[in-house]
Amino acid sequence: MQRLAFVKRLIAASAIGLTATTASMAQTKDVTFVIANPSAINIIPVAVAMGEGYFEKEGLKVDVEALNGSGAVLQALTAGQGQIGNPAAGPFLGARARGIDITFLYRLNPNSSLSMVVRQETATQGPEDLKGKVIGIGTADGAEASFARSIFGDLGMVEGKDYTFLVVGDGGLATAGFMRGDIDAYVAATSDAAILNSRGLSLRNITPEKFRQFFGNGFAAMSDYIEKNPDVIEAFGKAVVRGARFAADPANIEKVIDHAAAVNPQEGEDRAFSKALIEQIVVRQSPLDPAKGYGYQDLAAWQAWQESLVSSGELKEALPDLNAIYTNRFVEAWNAK
Repeated sequence: MQRLAFVKRLIAASAIGLTATTASMAQTKDVTFVIANPSAINIIPVAVAMGEGYFEKEGLKVDVEALNGSGAVLQALTAGQGQIGNPAAGPFLGARARGIDITFLYRLNPNSSLSMVVRQETATQGPEDLKGKVIGIGTADGAEASFARSIFGDLGMVEGKDYTFLVVGDGGLATAGFMRGDIDAYVAATSDAAILNSRGLSLRNITPEKFRQFFGNGFAAMSDYIEKNPDVIEAFGKAVVRGARFAADPANIEKVIDHAAAVNPQEGEDRAFSKALIEQIVVRQSPLDPAKGYGYQDLAAWQAWQESLVSSGELKEALPDLNAIYTNRFVEAWNAK
């Protein structure tokens, strides 16, 4: 009788365990993360979090969908085709000005990930020397266009009158633009500049100092999604911060490259180049103030972006309340050890 009772208790315990496991599996939430270009290295904390299983440990299943520029990312989020995305500040502010209720969650690149570059041998010393010239950009509605307009707007230069844009694509495609003489300058992300250099083009950065501090892409989500799914936002950020810390350790570089290649196989083909690029990305994505942690945002940086966009004419007027467009609500939980 005692043995029978023991077996019954064992079966009951097993059933409870199975129920708990099934419930845990059922609670796993799907997140589609939409990005502005196919580079996994640009979102290396996310790639690492996927590869190391950090998202899974937080109860998330994350799929990455690469789109063409920040405009496409914002459209996907608005249409519910993605839950979290990584738009740049300029297009994001434009979306807010159009009445789209989206919130910036996490500053992925506290340091500017964009720069205006020219060929080393050119006589051009600054953006003011590009009057009447053609500026290459990756996409028409991406962060690079906003960045360039802000620089030229600060100098009183107007698009279509003092300079023109030519969409030439990312990275290697811009090489042909320079070689053919189609473009006189190019607004490059970190990865683009590295690719151009690796293909034999010697470039010079002519970005004015004040614009080198403008932060790059980050994470955003529709405001109603955040309010309905705070657990998902917290879990996503926790996994990303763990990924960022893992990537920042030089001892992990080979694994980090493997994780990037798992998302974008091309980025594993030239491991030496990927290593150099990841090292630069890690620097750009390190918190300006480590005490405030990964993802932290400050009002002054948003004010600088807004003033620049208003000056360039990309924003018709300042937004009524910049404090309402971003949140640091989850930063403490994300960075907790």
